[in-house]
Amino acid sequence: MNGGPEPISTAARKALEQELAELRTERATVAATLNGGDEVGDRADQADELQRGTELDHLDTRIAEIDGRLREADVAGAPSTDAVGVGSTVTVRFADGLETTLRISEFAEAEDRTLVTADSPLGAALLGHHAGETLTYDPPGGRTIVLVLSVGGDGGKS
Repeated sequence: MNGGPEPISTAARKALEQELAELRTERATVAATLNGGDEVGDRADQADELQRGTELDHLDTRIAEIDGRLREADVAGAPSTDAVGVGSTVTVRFADGLETTLRISEFAEAEDRTLVTADSPLGAALLGHHAGETLTYDPPGGRTIVLVLSVGGDGGKS
């Protein structure tokens, strides 16, 4: 990632929006259990109140992170079709001749075998590259060469 506002794929946006809705619901539930400054009973009650307060702080932190990421994605706009970035669809050819089309995402989806996360060895190596460029990367099995055949935007799928 380039340090500036990064685009976000459609699937990643939906996942973040769903997580945000769930966190807000959970936060409301936890907040409703707090006494709001009333005197708490015994030490067990005080410890429970403290734990719920800590949980509320964690929920607020994650909510702020997601809100910030979604705002950043709005500023960044659509994924680039020139250079590989988060949200790009990339067709590559590996050294063994295998060609495949991949999607670059921030988040892994177990059921999607065409998805590569931006922080994986291949995803990180592809970021910033253009069609026609050859690059090497170091997956767990050893150094591999890959040719970028084409770069496209998200097309609403990734």
